[in-house]
Amino acid sequence: MALTNLYRYATHQDLKRHGLIWPCVGNLAPVADCDSDEGVPARDKCGRMEYHVTRLAQEKHTRGKKLSRREQYIKEWASLWRTIILSSLGKTLYPYSQYIRTLNLRNLEQLLLHSKFEANIRKDFFQGDLAQFNVGMRFCAWDLLSAVAIINSIGEVITKQTPLLEELTGKVREITLSRWISRFQRLTHLELWDSAAIEGNGNLIRLHCPSLKRLVFWDWYSSNLLRFLPRLITPLSPRKQRNSDRNLAECLNELRPQSLESFTTVGKSRFGPHCLRALSCHGESLLEVKLKMLRPKTIPKVWLLNCCTNLVSLSLGVRGMVITDLEETHSDAFLRTIAWLKECKNLRTLAFTRFPSATALMATVFLENSIQLTSLIYVGPELLYDEKFVRSLANQTSLELLSLEEEGLTSEWNPKTLDILVESLSKLVNLMELDVIAVFDSLTDLHIARLTSSLSKLEVLSIDGDDISDDIWDAVASLRSLQILQFSANTYFTASGILDFIERLVPGNKGLVLDVMSSKSELSRKEQGLIQEKIAKKVGGVFEFVRSRGNTCMTL
Repeated sequence: MALTNLYRYATHQDLKRHGLIWPCVGNLAPVADCDSDEGVPARDKCGRMEYHVTRLAQEKHTRGKKLSRREQYIKEWASLWRTIILSSLGKTLYPYSQYIRTLNLRNLEQLLLHSKFEANIRKDFFQGDLAQFNVGMRFCAWDLLSAVAIINSIGEVITKQTPLLEELTGKVREITLSRWISRFQRLTHLELWDSAAIEGNGNLIRLHCPSLKRLVFWDWYSSNLLRFLPRLITPLSPRKQRNSDRNLAECLNELRPQSLESFTTVGKSRFGPHCLRALSCHGESLLEVKLKMLRPKTIPKVWLLNCCTNLVSLSLGVRGMVITDLEETHSDAFLRTIAWLKECKNLRTLAFTRFPSATALMATVFLENSIQLTSLIYVGPELLYDEKFVRSLANQTSLELLSLEEEGLTSEWNPKTLDILVESLSKLVNLMELDVIAVFDSLTDLHIARLTSSLSKLEVLSIDGDDISDDIWDAVASLRSLQILQFSANTYFTASGILDFIERLVPGNKGLVLDVMSSKSELSRKEQGLIQEKIAKKVGGVFEFVRSRGNTCMTL
């Protein structure tokens, strides 16, 4: 769970001695539906009533058992954390916390905010030596504030006893982190909720964390809820918010030069030109940059990363849908960005999310034979309008994963572009995963047959289309490594056609998930059951079926 390299040192006897048990791993089963009358025998009125009474009693008992299983899971989850905290206080037989290498305080936060962490469970968790950490969670809209205070207090104790710690994740406050840093001599991965926590701590990190290689920020001064209580977190002035780009840049510049290998922002950010320039101080060492939700005004400045030419993975995303055409409105920035990407000879993973003129950028870069990607993800408009990009895909023959999602169609596209795209994709012979479920709503049986007959290494195929029939099964059956087959198209499959396909599956298709999400054909419950039985027996697979009209859904 939140901790690694720990189980080998803990003994069941020691946990039992303290009344604690390690948590189980696995998903909880959903509560069964008891409203169905299926299976009621054809008896007289008294017999039917007796049957229902007995069944309702059984269902009530089953619901109670499953509810208690959920509560038991939370108890065991809480027991694990309680054990670690007690060991940090020196209250356990063995010093478990001494062996922690990964500390995920977000996991502790999830426990504290869980709907089942209440009453006796909460009371038992904070009893005895842990009473000092209970700041009075009230289970209302402001519980997050109490949770942040608690995890920072508990983290203060744990981090004093974790000399081997390599990874830290959680909502850690700036003043708290400044106290902890000197304890993290082996820290390599720091994942914080708010970028404000690291500001002003650059020199401390440089001095005490020489091995730090990865920084991740989930948010950027947007924890508005946390600012309602100054006693927990000092409110940020509007001036400091405006200067957040400059403040973080100063921290990045204070770190040991050429030390960062990975930098990620996940949520909304004020990441701007100052931070882009600061990352260039790590241009030789950076292998991964993920900027998920950039502001539109930052887009023309992305080329400032031009010193980062050793990148293996690059992901650029923008908040919402941006209509601006970078190529037309900022032609100089567009050309500078192309020049930078062309220099990234080691680039293997590329992702664009609603990034303006992304297809035009990729079309030019993909013509560079020295750049061969293994993974490409694109979400945004223009996909079926840019014939140059569609043709350039054929050059990326090393691709193993390709995911394309069209968003924001605003004009008619040329149907010939679809044929060109299918032809380009058919040349990507190393593809193992192809997801074009939100692009091809006009794919035909011939298109699918062309793709599947060419892409023999496919393990995952998610595809859309129009009026797909049993004619595709011969080509799909040639995919000897297929694990997931998902159709979002309007399909007209028959039970006999699906059964014939299943009969031709091979051991390489073990565990196949066949998902038909929008079927126009009629498959009775008996036929669905027969298909599920057949695929389970043949390859241990699963058949999922959804009718396209109404809300009827059958998942087997």
